[in-house]
Amino acid sequence: MIKKLIKLIVIILILGVVFLFGASIYLSPQDKLEKTDTIVVISGGDTDARINEGVALYMDGFSDKMLFSGAAAEGEVSNASAMKNIAMRKGVPVKDILIEEDSRTTEENAVDVARIVKNQEFTSLILVTSPYHQRRAYEAFRGALGKDFKIINHSAKDSQWRKADWWSNEQARFLTIGEIMKNLYSLINQ
Repeated sequence: MIKKLIKLIVIILILGVVFLFGASIYLSPQDKLEKTDTIVVISGGDTDARINEGVALYMDGFSDKMLFSGAAAEGEVSNASAMKNIAMRKGVPVKDILIEEDSRTTEENAVDVARIVKNQEFTSLILVTSPYHQRRAYEAFRGALGKDFKIINHSAKDSQWRKADWWSNEQARFLTIGEIMKNLYSLINQ
């Protein structure tokens, strides 16, 4: 009986460790960067970090275009328009910026951005969001753009969430569990 109890405890501990590290690895896929047709930054979470990361990628030459997506209002303007204004202040020329101002969810971001990138005849993009949101955003964009469209995952560094120790912060735990549930919901409803 004691051997079985010890085995059960060991199994529970192993599953706990796998969950702690596996959740963050699953939620935050990262790809090798390469030049693409556009850099897509979707609003939400730590939007400032997302903008800064997208602009840094643009300045480093990973694309000649940026596309900001998000409808939620920042004062008098959409998130996309607010992000555009910040990018312009950081040196991105207005001619290199596209915006999508209608989407209110990740799925809508993907569908509305897909319409724009197809209209622009783009074949590749770097997708910038928060690390805990990267998997769900990627899956939505993959569904909207199709399997032949090149999507490179690249997360911004989020002020509330770290891959290595997300469980040590209450807000990060909330974000992680929430994203796991949203990912499961998406998988079930495919």
